[in-house]
Amino acid sequence: MFFLMRYCRLLEENSFRGRTADFVWMISFGAVSMSIIAIYANVHFLSNSLTFMMLYIWGRRNPYVQMTLFGLMTFTAPYLPWVILCFSGLMGNNLMTDLIGIGVGHIYYFFEDVYPLVAEIRGWNTQRWLEAPSLLKRLCGEYREEIRVEEAVPVVNQEHEHND
Repeated sequence: MFFLMRYCRLLEENSFRGRTADFVWMISFGAVSMSIIAIYANVHFLSNSLTFMMLYIWGRRNPYVQMTLFGLMTFTAPYLPWVILCFSGLMGNNLMTDLIGIGVGHIYYFFEDVYPLVAEIRGWNTQRWLEAPSLLKRLCGEYREEIRVEEAVPVVNQEHEHND
C-alpha cells in the first residue's frame, strides 16, 4: 500500500499535473487490462499488479532519479520494479501478479510515451492510441475544443477616427 500511494501520488503530481482525465484513463486502462489477463492467469488479487504498474510507469518517466535498496545497492528509477520483483521472489511471493503489472505498465508506457515520438518522426497519422476520451475530459473540466485555422474568422482591429 505504501508503494501504491507514494508512486500514484508522484505520478499524479508530476506526470499528470493538470491532466486528471489522462490519469483516470491510465488507471482505468490498467484495471481493465489486468482484470482480463487475470482471468487467464488465474490470479484473484491484483493490488500488487496495480502497484507494479505505477512503479514501472513512474520509473520510466523519471530515468535519472537515483534509488537505494537498504543502503546497499544503488540504481536508477527504471530498475526499481525489477529490483522489487527480485526482492519479492526472494521472499517467496508469487511473481505472476507482479509481472502482470510490469507488462501492463510497459504497454501503457509504450503507447503513451514511446509510440508518439516514433509516429512523429516517421510522419504517421495516428500518434496517440491511449488518449483519454473527450467525454472523460469534459467530466474532469479539461476539454477545450480546438478551432481549425480554416474555420477561424479573423478579427479586424478597427480604430474609429474622430474628426474635431
